[in-house]
Amino acid sequence: MILAQWDVSGLIEKGGPLVWVLLGLGFFGAVCVVERMFYFHRARMNVSSLLIGLGVHVRRRAFAEALHEAARAPGPVGRVAHAGLLRYYLERRDLMDVIRETGQLEVPSIEKNIRAILAVALLSPLVGMLGTTLGMVDAFQRISEQGGATGPTELSAGVMTALITSVVGLTVAVPMYVFYLYFLGRSRRLISRIERAGIEIAHMIADARDEQEFAPFQGEVIHGKKRPQITTIPQSETNK
Repeated sequence: MILAQWDVSGLIEKGGPLVWVLLGLGFFGAVCVVERMFYFHRARMNVSSLLIGLGVHVRRRAFAEALHEAARAPGPVGRVAHAGLLRYYLERRDLMDVIRETGQLEVPSIEKNIRAILAVALLSPLVGMLGTTLGMVDAFQRISEQGGATGPTELSAGVMTALITSVVGLTVAVPMYVFYLYFLGRSRRLISRIERAGIEIAHMIADARDEQEFAPFQGEVIHGKKRPQITTIPQSETNK
């Protein structure tokens, strides 16, 4: 690779000061990528297992154990579940509103630095093209100053100097855009898991509360179906 043949000082010398700008953009984008990697690694969890465990505690009316398990769960899904369990006494609609608001508060932290990665991916090739344009202008200005007596060696050196910024810009932009698409997909999947967990937790709590309220009524209905059978004595036996 051409860039591997030069060190950073060689790139700056041949590409000009805009290479510093591109290297700064690359460093900033790399920091954002590493931060997002750690965030999504910490937020990774099995939502189905969490919901099954919480469902067992909620059906037993053991909200303290459910709160403890939700607090131990990593990431925004556990925080949304914890917020819903704290307000288990609310009606179904109010509980859904609380869970939805809590999930919306988690969205900025999920999407943090993703737009910054996109900005690096979009700005890097533009800065590279700017460096190329300035380099070509400088090369042709030198040709005009020498009255057009410039040889092919000097011309090729000027063109290479102009193209270095484009190469560096694309080298920074391509992986940054790939990381942007990757983190965008992971953020959307995580938001979808939050919505799913919130809806199931709200219905889980409301259904458990409704079952307890209607339990005596169900018992009376079942008891009413099992009426004792009354045995009648034949009239012929009573006359004896």
